[in-house]
Amino acid sequence: MGMAEASATFRVVISGYYGFNNSGDEAVLRSILLALEEQSKAAGITIIPVVLSGNPEWTTRMYKVEAVSRMHPASLWRAISSSHALISGGGSLLQDATGLKSVPYYTGIIKLAQWLGKPTFIYAQGIGPVNRKSLFPLIVSAMKKSSYISVRDEQSAQFLKAIGVKHPEIHIVPDPVMGMPLPAHNEALLHETSLSRIGISVRFWNKDRSDLNRIGEALIALTEKRDVQLTFLPFHTPEDIEASEYIVSNIASRIGKGSAVEIADLPDDPQVMLQAVSSCTALFGMRLHALIYAANQRVPMLGLSYDPKIDQFLKRIDSEPIGTTEQLDPDKFASEMAYIVNNREQWLEQHNRQIETLIQQSQKPAQQISQTLRQNISR
Repeated sequence: MGMAEASATFRVVISGYYGFNNSGDEAVLRSILLALEEQSKAAGITIIPVVLSGNPEWTTRMYKVEAVSRMHPASLWRAISSSHALISGGGSLLQDATGLKSVPYYTGIIKLAQWLGKPTFIYAQGIGPVNRKSLFPLIVSAMKKSSYISVRDEQSAQFLKAIGVKHPEIHIVPDPVMGMPLPAHNEALLHETSLSRIGISVRFWNKDRSDLNRIGEALIALTEKRDVQLTFLPFHTPEDIEASEYIVSNIASRIGKGSAVEIADLPDDPQVMLQAVSSCTALFGMRLHALIYAANQRVPMLGLSYDPKIDQFLKRIDSEPIGTTEQLDPDKFASEMAYIVNNREQWLEQHNRQIETLIQQSQKPAQQISQTLRQNISR
């Protein structure tokens, strides 16, 4: 049966960091699934996704899709060998900042699919940092035979070219989450408040927690400047809950008397977290996807850089970090946050054009993959 058949159905394996209670990565998966559904329908085909997950039962329950264990060799083999293609992404999969296993694992999945004769698609990945040159050949080999490569920033594209990836075209596209919609049924997630709500996303990074201590001092400085509701939004549980609790325990008795602080208790659904972010007046984030959620919902933001991906995303919306994990001036933070809270319309006017462009471009990988499947694969 040829690809020209409008009713063609394709099983597509999706590889990424899914099933680990990380709201950002789950948002990536949700966004990819929604984009594939929309773009495959537009192309006149049906895509049946098969997700490689750290918790297949949870992933199936959450997204109503087939899921298999990402670490079970026989399950991987069956899933990929019975599929028509493999998508790798999005997120920061090919990097060695979090350990040595990521690059060999994700490139290994890509190479297995290629060895089995399946086309592979790189979907809006953020590449790097990769500090060990011994990992470069694995990335080059996986990319060389991929049918389509898209990355989420110019730096990722330049890195691939610098290590020897000679692909005809490396597409620079937004993070998939820029196109994620709010849930169909909006419910009240956070208690009502007359205060300006500042969403806060933090994570553990510095071993001595000096970064979290500086964030705490900055938040105290903000509450001394104006009354606000500080709402911590844990994107990766339970780690981000613990990081939030660490800051709250240090600042609860020291914030301005007219302000309040809380840690939000939210379901795992990434669209629900997006809705929570949408109810914030402004957001301060360490997590990349907290910032992307805010941009998606036109919520003014300040970002703290712990990784180049933070700087790269902020640059794409014509912004820059307020500080880093090594430096954060409390007075500057308080002044900048108070300014964007007081001048939301001006912030939106300054950044809306860039945000609109990212939202419009976020479906390009799904569109390209759907068109390629329809035109080039024979069954």
